[in-house]
Amino acid sequence: MKIIIIGDGKVGYNLAENLSREPDNDVTIIDKNAEALRKTIESLDVRCIRGSGVSTKILLEAGVRETDLLIAATSGDEMNMVCCLTAKKLGAEHTIARIRDPEYASELSQIKADLGLDLVINPERAVASEIVKLLEFPSASSVEMFAESRVEMVEIKVSAGMPITGIPLKDIKKVSSVLIGAVAHDDDVIIPNGETVILPGDLIYIIGRPSRIFRFCSQIGLRTQRIKNVMIVGGGRVAYYLAQYLEEIEIKVKIIEINADRCVELAELLPGALIIHGDGSDDAMLRSENLGHMDAFVSVTGIDEENLMTALLAKWCGVPKVVAKINRTGYTRVIHDMGIDNLVQPKLITANHILRYVRGLQNAMGNPVNTLYQILGEQAEAIEFIISRPSELLDTPLRKLPIVRGVLVAVIVRGSDIIIPHGGDCLRLGDHVVLITRGRPLSDLDDILEP
Repeated sequence: MKIIIIGDGKVGYNLAENLSREPDNDVTIIDKNAEALRKTIESLDVRCIRGSGVSTKILLEAGVRETDLLIAATSGDEMNMVCCLTAKKLGAEHTIARIRDPEYASELSQIKADLGLDLVINPERAVASEIVKLLEFPSASSVEMFAESRVEMVEIKVSAGMPITGIPLKDIKKVSSVLIGAVAHDDDVIIPNGETVILPGDLIYIIGRPSRIFRFCSQIGLRTQRIKNVMIVGGGRVAYYLAQYLEEIEIKVKIIEINADRCVELAELLPGALIIHGDGSDDAMLRSENLGHMDAFVSVTGIDEENLMTALLAKWCGVPKVVAKINRTGYTRVIHDMGIDNLVQPKLITANHILRYVRGLQNAMGNPVNTLYQILGEQAEAIEFIISRPSELLDTPLRKLPIVRGVLVAVIVRGSDIIIPHGGDCLRLGDHVVLITRGRPLSDLDDILEP
């Protein structure tokens, strides 16, 4: 698949890193920044072209006429839209634009139609949506939905007092209605089997029906009380979208923002929220705003260090649910060990959305990828397929299929039934299938079989 990425920033690089791993992809990056391109050339097996993504000459040099997909991920919304429009006119088959400005949020459908865009991604809105999932499920460190929200996968940090520690999975009776699909121990992710023993400090990924995951978390002693009020530090786009979502589900919102003009804007845009002008990194200021009495605290400033420090302060003050936005991806495990279990990383969320679309394009005539979620950075993936065509996989007990090592069939959704499969279960036409795979990107369901 021939792919052009315009913009070699955090999102562009992350996409190129993921897409270039797959042998059938031919990836080209266009950017004006020579230093950014130099680092990419040293690290990735991709083609780099220095220049503007709106330049017809540069796009033709990149091979836009034969391109299957162009992704515009520069820092400018209008630049991304023009890049996609130009690429479409020159012959690009599909285009994706990153559009971030809230002013465009209500017009995205019209923009897609007018410009011929195949996908629009708003990173800040996507991050806000992820945070809402975490606040609706306080026990989880991350939450991902599959099969039209009928199946959830939640990340839980295991503590020493939990009754599931030190016991092989096959002996834990409480997991009969859910599946522990992956375990992260230190810096490694494993696909567990019945002999796997969960240890304190591990991250476990539980998958199943939402109500049963909720019950399982209650049984092992995790907090399930509903969140009623949230303090948000940072009044940027993520805070704006997040406050909108929270108001819809009747959660009280208090936003602390250091810029006075932005406070005025937010007060006009969010009449139901309490907007405080102040320095969110000032612990005295946070305490004076009753930080310790909040059900949840979310730090979404543009500075990672500030987000981490305020999140640690909130933890120390006893706030039950703390979420921090982090742009760097290399320190996830260290941050977890500091006690901050709820991290959102915009570039990974954006990449997940786009990768899901790309995987679907790669096999549009087969069994398309419906949902894709990367576990612990990029070490493993949870992928949902819809079985839309006949296959040798169908109607054969799973234990008789030559499934490749490192792939787990986690859930089968058949109509209203949510099936945690065993060796005797079969896949059927029309099923939604959730797989967990380590070290093996999948574009089609048939890829799980040994060649």
